[in-house]
Amino acid sequence: MKILISSSMLVILLALISGFIQANAAVEYFWCNTPGRRCYGKYVKCPDECPNTSSENPKAKVCYVNCNSPHCKPECKRRKADCNTPGSACYDPRFIGGDGVVFYFHGKSNEHFSLVSDSNLQINGRFIGHRPAGRTRDFTWIEALGILLNSHVFSLEAKKAATWDGEIDHLKFTYNGEELDIPEGSLSTWYSPEKDVKVERVSSKNRVIVTLKDTAEILVNVVPVTKEDDRVHKYQVPANDCFVHLEVQFRFLNLSPKVDGVLGRTYRPDFENPVKPGVAMPVLGDEKKYKTSSLLSTDCQSCIFSQDDSDQETSSVIDSGILDCTHGASAGYGIVCRK
Repeated sequence: MKILISSSMLVILLALISGFIQANAAVEYFWCNTPGRRCYGKYVKCPDECPNTSSENPKAKVCYVNCNSPHCKPECKRRKADCNTPGSACYDPRFIGGDGVVFYFHGKSNEHFSLVSDSNLQINGRFIGHRPAGRTRDFTWIEALGILLNSHVFSLEAKKAATWDGEIDHLKFTYNGEELDIPEGSLSTWYSPEKDVKVERVSSKNRVIVTLKDTAEILVNVVPVTKEDDRVHKYQVPANDCFVHLEVQFRFLNLSPKVDGVLGRTYRPDFENPVKPGVAMPVLGDEKKYKTSSLLSTDCQSCIFSQDDSDQETSSVIDSGILDCTHGASAGYGIVCRK
C-alpha cells in the first residue's frame, strides 16, 4: 500500500525532524572523569531547562554538575557569586563558612588577610574601608584577591572609583607579576600558559569566574557601596569614593584536613565553630593570626602554604567539583563533553 504525502505535509515533517535534531544537538553531556570523585566514570546529561554550560546572557541559568555529589545530578544555576551560600564572602564582609554558618570578619582597612591557606593554595584578601568619627573600628570590604597556586601567582582587584558607572569595567588582573589584558565581552576567556588558571568573563564587565585547575572555582562580582547601603548601614561614605569591592563565592576541591585561613578553617573536618547560636551578627577576630604583609605573601601566623605540595593530604569532605565544557578534553579540567 502506498502512502501519499503532500508537499505541505512534507515541509512540516522535515521542520519537525530538523527541530528535534537541533534541540538534541544543543544538549551537552558530561563525563566525570576525575578519579576519587563520587560520580567518577558517569555521564551526566544537562536538563532541558539549561542544556548548556555557558550563555552569552549573563542572567541566564546554565548547567552545573557537581561530580562529587552522591546524586550525580545536574543543576541549573546562574553564573554569578551567590552571597547566601557556603563559601561566600560579601558585604562588609560577611562570610558563610564551609559548615554553612554565617560570621563576620572585619579586619582592618588597607591591610591583607589570609582567607584560605593550604599546602598548595593560598588566597589572600586586601581590605579597604574607613572609620567615621566616633567609631571604634573600620567599616571594611574586600577589594582584591591574591592567589598563590603552586609556583604561580595571580591577582584580581577592583579599581577605585569616586562614583560608580556600570558601563566601565572595574577589574584588573595580573599573572606572575604581569598585568593581563582580558578583552571585555561575555565569554571572553584567558588561560595561563600551563592551563592551570582560567579566567572567564560571565558578562561584558565586572563579573568573572576564575578556575584553578583541580583546586577551586571562584565566582566574582564587582559592586560599589550604594547610596542605599550607606543610608541603611550608616557607613558615612565620603563623596570621593564609592568603595568598589568584590562579592566572592568559592567552590573548593581537594582541600587538606589542615587547611586554614579566615574562611578555609571552616572546611576542616575537625572545625568547631565558636559562633554562639542566636547571635545576629557573630564577629570572629584573630586579625593578628591571619594578617599577611602583602596581597601575595604567605607570612601569616597560620599560613601553611608551600610550593612543594607532593605530600599534600587531601580530604574527602569537599563541597563541589568543577566542570568545564568549553574546550572538551583538551582543557585538562577533567571533563569530556558530547553533544
